[in-house]
Amino acid sequence: MFSVLEEKILEDYKKAMKARDGLRVSTLSFLRAELKNTAIDKRQEKLNDMEVVTVIKKQIKQRQDSIEKFKQGSRQDLVDKETRELEILKSYLPQAVPEEKIKEAIEEALAVTGASGLKDMGKVMKELIAQFAGRCDNKLVSELLRERLSRA
Repeated sequence: MFSVLEEKILEDYKKAMKARDGLRVSTLSFLRAELKNTAIDKRQEKLNDMEVVTVIKKQIKQRQDSIEKFKQGSRQDLVDKETRELEILKSYLPQAVPEEKIKEAIEEALAVTGASGLKDMGKVMKELIAQFAGRCDNKLVSELLRERLSRA
C-alpha cells in the first residue's frame, strides 16, 4: 500500500511510540501528516518514493529556515530542538552523491549537451537534475556547474 520509504517512516514511528521517544514521534507524526496531505492534494492514494523525498526535503528546508530565525532571535533551546528534528528527517533521504561524482557528471553533461557558456546552464541543469533525482543538493550542483561554465 505504501511506498518503501513511507513504510519505513511508519515502522520507525511505531518504534518511537513504543520507546516513548517524544521528539521522534512528533517529528514523524508531522511528516506522516504532510505526506498524507500531499497525496490528497495530488489526488493520489499513495506517493512514490521520489514524491516522499520531495516532501522530506521541503520539511528539511522549513527546519533550516526556522533554525536561522531562532539563531537571530537568540533562542538556543529552539535551535537545538529544530536541529534534532532536522537530523531525524535527513536520515530518510537517500545517500548523498559525493562532490567528485557531481563534477564528473557535469563534464559528461557538458559533452552531451554541447554547452559552452553560462547561457546554456538551464539545459545542463535539466540533464543533471534528472540524473541525480533527489540524491544531491540542487544548489550545490548549480554552484559547481556555474563555476565550471564560467571557466569555459
